[in-house]
Amino acid sequence: MAIAFPMLLVLSVLLYPNGISKSLAARPPVVNIGSILQLNSTTGGVAAIAINAALEDINSDPTVLNGTTLKVETKDTNCFDGFLGMVQALQFMETDVIAIVGPQCSAIAHIISYVANELRVPLMSFASDATLSSIQFPFFVRTAPSDLYQMAAVAAVVDYNHWKIVTAIYVDDDYGRNGIAALDDALTAKRCKISYKIGFPANAKKSELINLLVSVSYMESRVIILHTGAEPGLKLFSMANRLNMMGNGYVWIATDWLSAYLDANSSVPAETISGMQGVLTLRPHIPNSKIKSNLISKWSRQSQKYNHSDLRVNTYGFYVYDSVWTVARALDAFFDDGGSISFSNDSRLRDATGGTLHLEAMSIFDKGRKLLEKIRKVNFTGPSGHVQFDASGDLIHPAYEIINVIGNGMRTIGFWSNYSGSLSTVPPEALYSKPPNTSLANQQLYDVIWPGQTAQRPRGWVFPSNAKELKIGIPNRFSFREFVTKDNVTGSMKGYCIDVFTQALALLPYPVTYKFVPFGSGTENPHYDKLIQMVESNELDGAVGDIAVTMKRTVNADFTQPFIETGLVILAPVKRHITTSWAFLQPFTLEMWCVTGLFFLVVGVVVWVLEHRINDEFRGSPREQLITIFWFSFSTLFFAHSE
Repeated sequence: MAIAFPMLLVLSVLLYPNGISKSLAARPPVVNIGSILQLNSTTGGVAAIAINAALEDINSDPTVLNGTTLKVETKDTNCFDGFLGMVQALQFMETDVIAIVGPQCSAIAHIISYVANELRVPLMSFASDATLSSIQFPFFVRTAPSDLYQMAAVAAVVDYNHWKIVTAIYVDDDYGRNGIAALDDALTAKRCKISYKIGFPANAKKSELINLLVSVSYMESRVIILHTGAEPGLKLFSMANRLNMMGNGYVWIATDWLSAYLDANSSVPAETISGMQGVLTLRPHIPNSKIKSNLISKWSRQSQKYNHSDLRVNTYGFYVYDSVWTVARALDAFFDDGGSISFSNDSRLRDATGGTLHLEAMSIFDKGRKLLEKIRKVNFTGPSGHVQFDASGDLIHPAYEIINVIGNGMRTIGFWSNYSGSLSTVPPEALYSKPPNTSLANQQLYDVIWPGQTAQRPRGWVFPSNAKELKIGIPNRFSFREFVTKDNVTGSMKGYCIDVFTQALALLPYPVTYKFVPFGSGTENPHYDKLIQMVESNELDGAVGDIAVTMKRTVNADFTQPFIETGLVILAPVKRHITTSWAFLQPFTLEMWCVTGLFFLVVGVVVWVLEHRINDEFRGSPREQLITIFWFSFSTLFFAHSE
């Protein structure tokens, strides 16, 4: 027995040399990952709890890393100070880690993505900035839905309610600007547009925010899209409430920052929640599951353990939790495939004179590409739902909940899914087994309580107080005053053409301010060519009246389709015919004349058959009877028969 074991060991080495060396070399006792967060923010605090909760579950599960302990090193960064946050993040990159969770800020994520590419460290980021792409940054792995999908959902809500113009308020940084750019593209696809956009710095003063809201109140659009962070967004809602901009007629749509804040904070001040009644917001949709319920049930204990007892789990908490699990599962597959953890210095970080840069401590993860490949191939179900990446590096089946802030909480009024690209009251996961239905007729949302506590959908626009009026030229006629004329009593313009113009404006889904400018003295008809010239020279923005459309005038101005009929009709030949003495033959073709002549002969023969036995006129020699037949037939052309 003592001899059998060494022999068995030698035999196994000979038969499976790769398998034994793989398991011995690829399973280090400890592997470090990093996280870059702003811990004093709501999202950063929730993410920190989620990371530690995931690590506890991973390290307590012997089936995942098979004895390897996963640890995290966290760097607290400042998102509001871009330069300081960038320096802090770059300092952290000197740490040898195999993956990084975060950062949450778009500006820092852009900088760190360049560094992660060079160091071959996968960046598991939940930043939603649409311009962050795995095409430009191969090691950037987005573990939350992109703003491209969120803005498509916002555009779907705008289009569903038949609004055509919106106002966009955004924080003036990478996150805000790129998000509004994505919104602009999504609205354009729906034939809508942003009529007014205005940004503000993250550290804007109260007076600056008030001036911003006042300028927005002057605009014609009453549909306001708010794409900011939680802190400035809540300030804007509070000030808008004081300026009476949260009442009837207004529509406020906040992006997912609002739902993330309300979900995470257990105690929102009553004044804060009352100042945003009727607001619509979005939340990334996460289907209900037992795994999700388990994380929610133990969240309270985790939040107290890490000194964030006031924070509840929100959607970003679920995404961060699954981000850590994604790294763990990919790392397990990485080890099973013979991967090993090793770092090497980058010679390009040394200058030409032999000195070293301050970034010389940064090391390249030698097997980073292999780990990234394993991350791209993960496929499991976690608290955030099905975790799997598509060909472009985004999570499959992004979807959003449309939420209405009512009373002390929020109510889901529908869903938007990228699978169908439309709105529905049915959860998206129930639609994945069916063919996508993109018909606009099937879109549906539950009723909304709008600002001002009304269930009636706002029109979405008003006549702006500072808009430029269109100058519409009106011919002040002396004759045919039914078409258009000036009322000498009231001074207003009236007539059939004016009625058509005002009714056409009423059909537009946006406001148009205008004023009528009389053209002519009223004692004689004005010269219409001069009126057209005034439109061409921009003295007038347009003209309304009984203006004839001529070839010369169409060169200088565009005309609508004529809406007045003169009653005169001119019939003109398509081809020009030569007039001769035989012109009477032209209405019919030769074949038609032959057929007509044949019928006359047939009629003559029939008459002869009926008459020649009793009528002496049809008797005689055969020659005389034949002449009678022809004569009778042709006489009917020129002779009116009577008794």
